[in-house]
Amino acid sequence: MSADTSAVPSRRGQTLRLLRGAARVLAAAGLAVDAYLHAQLADQYDTVSASISQGTLFRIEAGLAALAALVVLVWRRVPGDLFAWAVAAGGLALLLVYRYIDVGELGPIPNMYEPLWYGDKRLTAVAEAVAVVATVFLLLTYPHRRGRRAAKPL
Repeated sequence: MSADTSAVPSRRGQTLRLLRGAARVLAAAGLAVDAYLHAQLADQYDTVSASISQGTLFRIEAGLAALAALVVLVWRRVPGDLFAWAVAAGGLALLLVYRYIDVGELGPIPNMYEPLWYGDKRLTAVAEAVAVVATVFLLLTYPHRRGRRAAKPL
């Protein structure tokens, strides 16, 4: 009697594909929430301005997050996942920096220091963190194709 072991790798592959699909949905959802909240809040920050207003920066973030949400769902490639990670991680990093550090005005960027938490800011932070974790999972579990020739050592 011989045991059929071909089903084990197949199940693992199916599980990984399912987890990667769920990660894509989570990343896209986090980025969509990020886009929505930044678009909703932009008008409130139009008065915070140097050469460019904070409201304009919020609109840019909203556009990038919406694009990243679409890319991570539709274009299932490493560059798209890296873009989605960069948007989510960059947004989260800036949110935390401007929450805890008074950076001041930086050239055309206004002083966006806001040392308090409120509902929309918390939700944005959670959504961006979810997107970061999901995209990191995607990047770490990217399936390598077999059959490619290995690079010749120098």
